[in-house]
Amino acid sequence: MVGLIFRALVFRDHVWWHFGQISRRPPIGPGPPQRGPRTQAGSPARVAAVAGRCLRAACAAAWAMGRRARGRRLQQQQQQQRPEGAEDGAEDGGKRSQAGWEGGYPEIVKENKLFEHYYQELKIVPEGEWDRFMDALREPLPATLRITGYKSHAKEILHCLKNKYFKELENLEVDGQKVEVPQPLSWYPEELAWHTNLSRKILRKSPQLERFHQFLVSETESGNISRQETVSMIPPLLLDVQPHHKILDMCAAPGSKTAQLIEMLHADMNVPFPEGFVIANDVDNKRCYLLVHQAKRLSSPCIMVVNHDASCIPRLTVDVDGRKEVLFYDRILCDVPCSGDGTLRKNIDVWKKWSTLNSLQLHGLQLRIVTRGAEQLAEGGRMVYSTCSLNPIEDEAVIASLLEKSEGALELADVSAELPGLKRMPGLMQWKVMTREGQWFADWDEVPRSRHTQIRPTMFPPKDPEKLQAMHLERCLRILPHHQNTGGFFVAVLVKKSPMPWNKRQPKVQGTPAAGREATALSPEAPMEGTPGDASELDGQAASGTGDAEVPQAAEHSENSDDKKDGVCGPPPSKKMKLFGFKEDPFVFIPEDDPLFPPIEKFYALGPSFPRMNLLTRTTEGKKRQLYMVSKELRNVLLNNSERMKVINTGIKVWCRNSSGEDFDCAFRLAQEGIYTLYPFINSRIITVSMEDVKILLTQENPFFRKLSVETYSQAKDMAKGSVVLKYEPDSTNPEALQCPVVLCGWRGKASIRTFVPKNERLHYLRMMGLEVLVEKRKEGAPLPTEGAAGPGSPEGGAEEQLAEEPQAKDTSGPGTTPGCEQVPAEPPGEDAVR
Repeated sequence: MVGLIFRALVFRDHVWWHFGQISRRPPIGPGPPQRGPRTQAGSPARVAAVAGRCLRAACAAAWAMGRRARGRRLQQQQQQQRPEGAEDGAEDGGKRSQAGWEGGYPEIVKENKLFEHYYQELKIVPEGEWDRFMDALREPLPATLRITGYKSHAKEILHCLKNKYFKELENLEVDGQKVEVPQPLSWYPEELAWHTNLSRKILRKSPQLERFHQFLVSETESGNISRQETVSMIPPLLLDVQPHHKILDMCAAPGSKTAQLIEMLHADMNVPFPEGFVIANDVDNKRCYLLVHQAKRLSSPCIMVVNHDASCIPRLTVDVDGRKEVLFYDRILCDVPCSGDGTLRKNIDVWKKWSTLNSLQLHGLQLRIVTRGAEQLAEGGRMVYSTCSLNPIEDEAVIASLLEKSEGALELADVSAELPGLKRMPGLMQWKVMTREGQWFADWDEVPRSRHTQIRPTMFPPKDPEKLQAMHLERCLRILPHHQNTGGFFVAVLVKKSPMPWNKRQPKVQGTPAAGREATALSPEAPMEGTPGDASELDGQAASGTGDAEVPQAAEHSENSDDKKDGVCGPPPSKKMKLFGFKEDPFVFIPEDDPLFPPIEKFYALGPSFPRMNLLTRTTEGKKRQLYMVSKELRNVLLNNSERMKVINTGIKVWCRNSSGEDFDCAFRLAQEGIYTLYPFINSRIITVSMEDVKILLTQENPFFRKLSVETYSQAKDMAKGSVVLKYEPDSTNPEALQCPVVLCGWRGKASIRTFVPKNERLHYLRMMGLEVLVEKRKEGAPLPTEGAAGPGSPEGGAEEQLAEEPQAKDTSGPGTTPGCEQVPAEPPGEDAVR
């Protein structure tokens, strides 16, 4: 009754308010009304129209309020009738009693009859295991983390995890459930990957796990830990990457697999510039910046992020001894877009949306992408094709069609002996195609003509038994969720034995000398030979002998032409390529005669082996505020392909212009992001510090010399003001001390030294030294004081560079706190202050 009275009063006030508005509203328009006096404000017709709208609005509001009230009453009744001990969202007093703990979604029913019927008919699950398979799919996916293997302190992180954080989880209960101590993945090398039953929701909300959660967040931001799904770690391991390999990641975002590839390139941390590199591509411009963020955590000069459609990614050329040669990759990762029914445990919307139509629509795209990858793979190279789908239309059908098209140029590698401990199922040899309505077809001949646009011949297994047997589809890997508590996944490892049939002609090279060379640029408008999509086109190319390995004779653009400066790699012309997203700044390599470099070389006493030609900036005008560095192999790729490749990001920041830098001997200070790459070439401005010194430098903003050790003071007292390198060498005689080398960027002021290290990296080093710094949660909307992470190519890059030259504010954190951002003020702060 009270609710009805309240809604009536609301209705009354709503109507009277509108009538009041009408009575005060002036006539429409400056002149007399066009349809007579009845259309004026306050006329009966207008009043009636407004009253009708008011009535409808009030009825809708009253209905909504009544619906909410009925929902609350129903919820209260259900809570009163629930059995004792049942959790929110439970069914029959315990079917989902742990929904809150496991982050489940009880409002979504995890059932799909068509899904079950389809996979039971295909027999992808061994006999007698179907119930276990379905039960596993309905359980939430366990959290997994991976320690970056190429970092010199990976062992220290592992030691810290096992002996500190994991021990704190022993005998711990959260919400009445015992927390399982994380366990290593048995098949991942060197215990660098771990899994736990802790969901993200519990990690964020539980006070008992606050320290562990902060550790994970901080180390992830620093690039020392990656939170990555278990099955996602498999493809990079099966690529068998070596530091000299040229690698293409065709569908790279969000970047967890790309990070693994970068780690493998830097297996030897004593080599700052491996011969190999990674080109990471994604078709989505926005996801490319997510990819940049992932790659930037690892601070590698050997990664380039590009933005192209993987099914027609342009072929690149490189300069080899003055000749133009096509770039073929030693390793290619082809993790294609898929329907994702292997991710049911974490993407529960798939339960409602799953249909075979998704697989039928994606099959053609997947085949085009993997064929394009096979064209760009070097002979003897290895390519891994993977999906997070269990459907053979996206898996074995794509591989079988590619193998048949290759005519023996490709073969499936036997990787049964690799990754011992990983449970896997062999690939299927026979399968059928089902429509979204549930109609089955075992052969292409059975498909009616009306279905030919939806179902293609490449979706069926080969008819010839001998040809099917020769493909060895059983060498494919299918990961089932219930075998090792993972998601579903499919992997196939391909090896290239010879050129593809439509690429039989050997690559042509041009003998243009390196000096004053003409760039052989491909027109983006020209059709790409070998593009898989039209069978007749492929047949014509095979007959004529043209293919992807051939470099066109005609040079359309000259890198040394009047309108293009030498060493400037700009974005592709907008008229020739459809570009979306942010407009990227050019990549400008520092010329040999640039007066900017000699003061830097002298100040830091750079060795003669320093690759100065690999330095670049992102501006062609004004002061150069940031200096980045790439490997010589990526420099070669950039200089020879800028007209047909959209580069989002490459290089690591090694120097930043210091505001008021003219007051010092060098206008550029060192950047922590690239210090491990730059350090082997620096022969001056190095201060060796002890572990106690490092603790003081990382916890105090501007410690005076007298707070540091005598050895440190003796090294710093005669140095000129400016940027310095702070190097910690482990003491093998003291097993309690940190046993990995640490290199930090710092600033030597008049009477003090400060470090320029990002916040999360500071916390990382302090944890490794046994100090735990709890970080207060920042208020919503407050900026987090960290070093600017927007590298070259990020949308904020221009703003970051602009700020770099402005007089930077002093760090407001006081002594004894952990200063967050890497800043250089116009004058080193706090030196003249009395403490």
